[in-house]
Amino acid sequence: MTAEEERAPDRELLQRWTSTLLAARAGREGPDPDPYGRNLLTRWAEPQRRYHTVDHLRAVLDRIDELAAQGPSDAEWELVRLAAWFHDAVYRPDRSENEERSAALAEKALTEAGLPARDVTEVARLVRLTITHDPTPGDTSGEILCDADLAILATDRNTYAGYTSAVREEYAFVPDDAFRAGRAAVLRQLLSLPRLFRTPYGAATWEERARRNLEGELESLGA
Repeated sequence: MTAEEERAPDRELLQRWTSTLLAARAGREGPDPDPYGRNLLTRWAEPQRRYHTVDHLRAVLDRIDELAAQGPSDAEWELVRLAAWFHDAVYRPDRSENEERSAALAEKALTEAGLPARDVTEVARLVRLTITHDPTPGDTSGEILCDADLAILATDRNTYAGYTSAVREEYAFVPDDAFRAGRAAVLRQLLSLPRLFRTPYGAATWEERARRNLEGELESLGA
C-alpha cells in the first residue's frame, strides 16, 4: 500500500456514504457525493477525538443496520443513516454546542448535496435529538438513531471500559474531581430515563446490560 493510500479516508465507509446519499436523493440530480464524504471522514479523524472517532461512526452505522435487519418499519432509513454521519461531525470536548453545530453543518452540506428541504430538516432534527437521547414516543427514526448511538453502553465489560477510558482522554483538560461530578450527572440523567432504548430490539437486547454498566460506572465514580 502506498503512503497516499494509507492517508486516504476509509474506502468502505466512503462507499457507504455515497450509496446512502444517492439513495436519499432518489434519482435527483446533485453534485458528486465523494467530497462531502471525505470532508466528514476528515472531521471524524480530528486529533482531539478519542471516543468520537471514525470507529464510533462505523459502530453507529452498524447498529442502524442491525436494527434495520429486524423487520419492516416506517423509519426513513437513509435519513437516519445520514443523521448518523453528521451527529458528531462537529466535536470539541471543551464546547457545549457540538450537536447544534453538527445539525447546522448537515443543513448546509445536505442542501448543497441535493437533498430536498424536507429531508434536510429531518436529518438536522435527528442530529439534535442526540443532545438528550429522549425521542418522543412513536418517533421511529429518532428512536433508531438514539438507540444506535447509545448501543456502546450495552457492550461487554472490556469494551465498555475502553469506552469510558476514551471519554476520559477526550476530557483530559478537566480536573479529576470536576470530571467525576460531570460524568456522574450524565450517568444519572441516562439512568433516570424510563427506558434507555426505545426500539423493541434495543429494549430486549441492550437495556439490561447497559444499565448494569452505567450503574457500575456510577458506583466507581462515587468510590
